Amino acid sequence: MTQTATQTGYEPVVGLEVHTELDTKSKIFCKCLTDFGAPPNSQTCPVCLGMPGVLPVLNHRAVEHALRVALALECEISNPSIFERKNYYYPDLPKNYQISQRRHPLGKNGRMEIFTDGGAKSVRIVDVHLEEDAGKLLHPTSTDQYTLVDLNRAGVPLLEIISAPDLNSIAEVESYMEEMRRLLLYLEASEARMEQGQLRFEVNISMRLAGSDKLGTRVEIKNLNSFRAVTRTLEHEIRRQAKLLEAGKPVEQETRLWDDAKGVTLAMRTKEVAHDYRYFPEPDLVPLVIDEEWIARAKASLPELPAARRSRFEKEYALSASDARLLSAERALADYFEECVKAGAEPKAAANWINGRLARRMKEGNLEADQIPVTPAHLAELISLVDKGTISATAAREVFDEIFKTGKPPSEIVES
Repeated sequence: MTQTATQTGYEPVVGLEVHTELDTKSKIFCKCLTDFGAPPNSQTCPVCLGMPGVLPVLNHRAVEHALRVALALECEISNPSIFERKNYYYPDLPKNYQISQRRHPLGKNGRMEIFTDGGAKSVRIVDVHLEEDAGKLLHPTSTDQYTLVDLNRAGVPLLEIISAPDLNSIAEVESYMEEMRRLLLYLEASEARMEQGQLRFEVNISMRLAGSDKLGTRVEIKNLNSFRAVTRTLEHEIRRQAKLLEAGKPVEQETRLWDDAKGVTLAMRTKEVAHDYRYFPEPDLVPLVIDEEWIARAKASLPELPAARRSRFEKEYALSASDARLLSAERALADYFEECVKAGAEPKAAANWINGRLARRMKEGNLEADQIPVTPAHLAELISLVDKGTISATAAREVFDEIFKTGKPPSEIVES
């Protein structure tokens, strides 16, 4: 789709806003639980319902998660960072304002490297800030003349990560989303389950003449909760905006929504600017000061990050870039591979099994990496049996399937 737009003389310029719910047991300003799937409106209290006279208390664990993400993205940490009230009315926002951070976010001026067939690219991170999530509106059927409101999600800690408009193709946007989700999972800051609304995207897109540095008029598309929705939205907007420009018509600055059934974006409202929200400092929360000692502890707690692990796998285990990328896609899967090698498996053989037959079985069973029924030691033993000539490669696949089904050791299955 990007090629089509380029052929018209225009190229897309995209910035992404990533909204991820942080993995905490309680909400950001109260003790209500954050369990997904609880009965509607059962995880609420006067604080997250916005009752008069209540006071918010900041969740320390949410700050820890946010700080580690900001540091992993090489951000400068603001001292202090300040919570503000973002005023707007919406049925699932009981207070009529959202507590967020704008002028003094937790982190700013970071970067993240992405990879496409065109090579590596550094994407600037404008800021990383904490806020509270809103509730959820439920529409029972398209014919019903009413809407239900579930406020269980109101007050869940939300981290917003805003990129600069540095992405110029759908492939780059896909790589950015995948790399960001991978980072959040490595840091265990969020479970990032898109089907549960834990990871959502807002797209800012404009078109400009190819080769020009001048940005076009920006359009924002809100509340996209899957990679596919983002991709389809971009395909449509690239077509729509390019068609307008080719006809000599202006692109309106506005907020649009994605209609997945129709495959189009629809105008929602004229795009707000900052003063429309009447930001002012939250009077019930003191400025958040994160001293150097706290920052040092957070840095020391960071795991080996995906890009570093990918690079190490290539050097230490002589793996191809493709194998290293697949193995490092999830922290648990990367750990599984290294445990397999420690148990005696040859790295390339282990990579082939994990990226091949094991990956297929995981996909068929919709399994996460930490749910694999074949232990690293059992896979290493199976590889050893093939290397020794005890069983053929064909027989090994049958043995593997039996291990996957029963959990028995390879030697026991082969003997029986």
